[in-house]
Amino acid sequence: MLELKPVEQSFSCPHCNGKFMKEKTLFVHMCEQKRRFLAKGEKHVQMGYQTFVRFYQITQRQDKIKTYDEFAKSPYYNAFVKFGSFVSNVNPLYPDKYIDYVVTSGVRLDHWCRDGLYEQYVLHLIKTENVETALDRSVKHMIAWGEAHKHPWNEYFNHVSTGRAMYDIKDGKISPWLLLNSVSGKRLLASFDDVQLMAIGTTIDPQFWMQRFKKLPSDVELAKQVAKESNL
Repeated sequence: MLELKPVEQSFSCPHCNGKFMKEKTLFVHMCEQKRRFLAKGEKHVQMGYQTFVRFYQITQRQDKIKTYDEFAKSPYYNAFVKFGSFVSNVNPLYPDKYIDYVVTSGVRLDHWCRDGLYEQYVLHLIKTENVETALDRSVKHMIAWGEAHKHPWNEYFNHVSTGRAMYDIKDGKISPWLLLNSVSGKRLLASFDDVQLMAIGTTIDPQFWMQRFKKLPSDVELAKQVAKESNL
């Protein structure tokens, strides 16, 4: 009489097609594709995925949006996720604009996380944006500062530390449009030491802003009006 052997049941990983004899083994199994699948909802991964999608939209003019599965299987997955972490940590001004900036910059993907590239973006933004956008962003930042420090927002220039103000100006949170066209803004600037002035030198470049203000007198008038009405 033939002896019947028990049928061996195998379990397969849907991500890497790996075979396992026990369901428990499959459950604890962690291949790279499964790890990427489980990380899908993480903020920096989603940011990396959005950048991946935008990259193909811009560079290859693809109307069809890349799926997350395509992203997870891409050889560039780790590089885009690393950039996603950088964006999440830096919290750049207008993330969508920054993504487009790096994609069209001609800079290699593995260099996108360099601080110098973000500084170039901020400087470009500050010097090319319209006055309304610059004033709106500056006032919103001052309001947030006031709420955090229990001060009226329009006392920002009078009470903020010079160190904090230096970083806010360099990061584009406070625009030269408001800083250089308000009494308290210019008074704050006069209190900076040489090191602080050097740090924001390219941002408040006097020659550049003198020329820009000369070309856009109505915008200067708007900035001064906002400053006056806000008691800045």
